[in-house]
Amino acid sequence: MLKCVAVDDEPLALLQIKNYAAQVAGVELVAACNSAAEAKRALVENDADVIFVDINMPDQDGLSFVQSLPVKPIVVFTTAYDQYAIDGFKAGAMDYLLKPFDLEEFKRVVEKVSHQVELLHKAADETDGDLFVKADYKIVKLSLQNIRYIEAMSEYLKIYTEDYKRPLTVLMSMKKMEERLCGSYFMRIHRSYIINLHKIAEVTRSHVALQGDGEASIPIGDLYKETFMSYVTKRFLVK
Repeated sequence: MLKCVAVDDEPLALLQIKNYAAQVAGVELVAACNSAAEAKRALVENDADVIFVDINMPDQDGLSFVQSLPVKPIVVFTTAYDQYAIDGFKAGAMDYLLKPFDLEEFKRVVEKVSHQVELLHKAADETDGDLFVKADYKIVKLSLQNIRYIEAMSEYLKIYTEDYKRPLTVLMSMKKMEERLCGSYFMRIHRSYIINLHKIAEVTRSHVALQGDGEASIPIGDLYKETFMSYVTKRFLVK
């Protein structure tokens, strides 16, 4: 199912996309937003594959909105002015729809987007020991064993790895990342942190120190302390 978010300050334009999405098999409109601010919240709450964005909006125009997102789904701009097309492609859009567009034009774009999403999902499923994330206009492949820890930052996550000097910023909920990683050799030990258990260097009553370049002292949250300390206790070496 192709999950879509639509952003337009014109109610009739949103209604049109909603009606078109309902007529195309395999398409689900998960959020219809009338402002960039509302769209940002929708992208946090929904795992969208594509976002249809109007370029001309009063609170924040579509181009600056898209450029402000650290991590982006596939972008399709909707506009009544074809001169914005080049600017849209410069902002990383896959395509654009010139208003007023009909159902067949919408289907054409959906087919193009669906093909790209299918390729991305196929690549992500090839290796169980890898994680593919959207960061900096790219799909980045991470080796799970090289992930040190993950930190929640408002609506984004920062992934600290041994492969990159700087953390990768991704648009994903902590809950979804926990579902993807925890249960193997990752554990959530704080509302804002998931750690790689293989990277533990030291454990104190309130913090975990991790191996690797650069100091990383991760706090242990009260809600997670019992489960984590149970894991540690089972691995005590005793006489």
